[in-house]
Amino acid sequence: MGKAKAKAKQAKGKMKEATGKAMGDRSMQAEGRGEQIAGKAHETAERAAERMQRPTGR
Repeated sequence: MGKAKAKAKQAKGKMKEATGKAMGDRSMQAEGRGEQIAGKAHETAERAAERMQRPTGR
């Protein structure tokens, strides 16, 4: 998963959370928060992988 997909997952999670909040559906809110967390974790992993591939400059 690339950084763009991770950002999209975060956005989808925010929309789902907001929809759940508007409808009073706590399950949907929790699912949306979970998607946001998963997206952030994937984004962080992508950044770490990029840093590992950079030359150290030594």
